[in-house]
Amino acid sequence: MSSGRVKLTGITWDHSRGLVPMVATAQRFGELYPEVEIKWVKRSLQDFADKPLGELASDYDLIVIDHPWAGFVSANEVLVPMEAHLPAGYLQEQAENSVGASHRSYAWDGKQFALAIDAATPVASSRPDLLQKHNLQLPETWDELLELADAGFVAFPAIPIDTLMNFYMFCLAHGEEPFLQEQEVVSQEVGIKALQTLRQLAGKVDKACFDWNPIKVYEAMTQTDKFAYCPFAYGYTNYSRPGYARELLHFHDVVSFGGSGKLRSTLGGTGLAVSSTCKHVEVAMQYAAFVASPECQQTLYFTSGGQPGHRKAWLNEETNRQSANFLKATLPTLDRAFLRPRYNGYMHFQDHGGTPIRNYMMQGGNEEHVLNELNTLYRESRK
Repeated sequence: MSSGRVKLTGITWDHSRGLVPMVATAQRFGELYPEVEIKWVKRSLQDFADKPLGELASDYDLIVIDHPWAGFVSANEVLVPMEAHLPAGYLQEQAENSVGASHRSYAWDGKQFALAIDAATPVASSRPDLLQKHNLQLPETWDELLELADAGFVAFPAIPIDTLMNFYMFCLAHGEEPFLQEQEVVSQEVGIKALQTLRQLAGKVDKACFDWNPIKVYEAMTQTDKFAYCPFAYGYTNYSRPGYARELLHFHDVVSFGGSGKLRSTLGGTGLAVSSTCKHVEVAMQYAAFVASPECQQTLYFTSGGQPGHRKAWLNEETNRQSANFLKATLPTLDRAFLRPRYNGYMHFQDHGGTPIRNYMMQGGNEEHVLNELNTLYRESRK
C-alpha cells in the first residue's frame, strides 16, 4: 500500500445490484486501509451499454465493464492488464472458479482486463403463488411456454438489446452458432427460423414488453399480479430476496426447445477493471482483488445486494438460503451460456442490431430483409 492519502473514483451502473455492493466494499476497504478513499458514482443501464469506454477511462480510476468491450480495450489500451499487477495464483483461482465463461470473457490477446465480480445470463423466473392460484404448471418445454403465454401469464423483455441477445439464443436453438462467418451473422435458413420463433412468442405477450428491460419485467411481476412467468431475462437475485419487492420471484433454468435440449442464453455479467489513467494502480488492483475474492463475494458483496461472479458464492449454502436457491437453480444456465463476440468494433453491431429484429417482432415483415440489415451492420462492425 502506498504512503500518503490515496483517492480513487469508480463508475458503475444504476441499480441496487450495481451500486450498493461497490459502495459497501469501498467503505470496508477504506476501514482496512484508512489512507485510501474510494468514491463510486453510477450511470444508467443504457449509458452502461452505450457510452464509449475510452471516455470513461479518462475520467475514472475503476470501471465496472461489460465484456463485449474486451477487443476495443485491447486495441486502445484503455485498461490496465490484471496479470501485470496481480499474482498468477490469484488469477488462476479466479479462472478455476469462473461461473460459465465469465472470467475468460474479459480476456483478449492473452491479457486479462477485468475480474468477473458479477455473473448473469437470461434465466426463467416465476411467481409460485400465482402459478398455484391459477392451477398452472411451470413450463418445461417451448410448447408448454407458448400455452402459458396464450393464457396471458407470460412477460419477457423485448427492448432492442435484450431482443438481440435472444436472437443469438434462437440461432443456437436452431442449430447454428452466430458470427462464425466473416460476411453474415448466421445462415439465412437458421436466421429466418430464429426470427420466426421470436415473433411466435412476441405475438402472445403484452405489447408493453417491447419497452421493458429485465428490471421492468421483474417490477411488473412483483408489483402486480398479472404475470406469473418470464421465460428468459437476465437474472437478478435481488427479486428472490425477502424485503426487496412486494412479492418474491423464484428463478429457474430455461425451457427445452425441440430436440436441441435446454436453451442456451447469452452471457452477461460485469467485470471490475482499472483505468490506464489511474495514478494509483497498485492500490486500485488491491481493491479489485479484494472485491473479487471468494471471501468477499460470498459475504459482504452478496449481502450488500451484489450478484457474485465467483463460483464458490454460487454454491454457498447461505447465499442460496437468502435468495430462494437462485444461484444453484440457475448455475446450469450460466455454465452453458453463449459468449458474445468481443472483437474491436463489435459494439457497433450490438448498439444497432436489436432494432430491426424488434421491429419485425412487433410488425412482422420480410425475414430476409431483416437479416440483410443485420449483415450490413455486421460487415460495418468488422471494418
